[in-house]
Amino acid sequence: MKTITKTAIAALLGVAFVGEAVAVEWNVSLWGKRRAFTEHVERLAELVNEKTDGEFTLNLSYGGLSNNRENLDGISIGAFEMAQFCAGYHADKNPSITVLELPFLGVSSLEEEIEVSMAVYNHPATQKDLGRWNATLLMPSPLPQYNFVGVGDAPRTLEDFEGLSVRATGGIGRAMETLGAVPNSMSATEVRQALDSGVVKAVAFAPHAHMSFGTIESGDWWTTNMNPGTVNCPVVANTDALNSLSDAHREALMSSIPESLQHYVDNYNNNTMEKWGPALDERGIERITYTDAELDEFRSAAGSIAQNWVEENKAKGLPAEELLDLVNSTLAN
Repeated sequence: MKTITKTAIAALLGVAFVGEAVAVEWNVSLWGKRRAFTEHVERLAELVNEKTDGEFTLNLSYGGLSNNRENLDGISIGAFEMAQFCAGYHADKNPSITVLELPFLGVSSLEEEIEVSMAVYNHPATQKDLGRWNATLLMPSPLPQYNFVGVGDAPRTLEDFEGLSVRATGGIGRAMETLGAVPNSMSATEVRQALDSGVVKAVAFAPHAHMSFGTIESGDWWTTNMNPGTVNCPVVANTDALNSLSDAHREALMSSIPESLQHYVDNYNNNTMEKWGPALDERGIERITYTDAELDEFRSAAGSIAQNWVEENKAKGLPAEELLDLVNSTLAN
């Protein structure tokens, strides 16, 4: 019988021995380019590398490993060890976390978005839901409320959205339907071409994405205060890969999450938002602001969306009302 050497075992397992230590490399599937939306993952990679003296590294790939709509599938088969995805890209695959994409939840800060997301992520039903994909939820990618950048005639009243084709995913899309808009749930990387070609007339994004994906290069107007909701885009690990880490490497990863999220929040609040106003001014983009009465009517019209979500997902066996109550109680506290 042949002797299997350490080197051969390392090759089989995708790791390399350095002395008596095991050097582990994880591939991380992202998309687009480095931006505010990925700063927590960038910081996580730095911290893990520092804490393990280079024994555990995260190799970040912006689109080189998978299509953004297929990142959860890639995690499920172990094509890579970590990934970021957005719940609204495939609500049927992750119904539990779509509760966080319902409109008008009342989240007012990135810190609140983190807290309510983690409450839902830690719920047993959510963990079971993502467990179907061999995925363990690590942390959210907290985003502020979405608003629209659009081309052509500006919708000076909310009634002007009637018949307008818009890029809006998840609960935001459902909310826009109550105004008579026609939502399209295309991914972020498809948006600029769709806006330029006229497939959509307006795009709902957080400020960083409007800058990163170029909608403000084409846009004529921006809604300042619709605030219909946001999307939820978690970072997940392949559960088998996570469980196979040594105690030291797992501790280095998990203990770095709070600092990575704080770095993300600080960068978004102090960097991205400082650039947003000047970026609009430089391009002559008109700001459209709606009255409180209009917005109250909008929220009232969209009020049934949450209850419809509960009924739809209860029928699928999800404790939907419990998850929605968890969101509301977390925000209330």
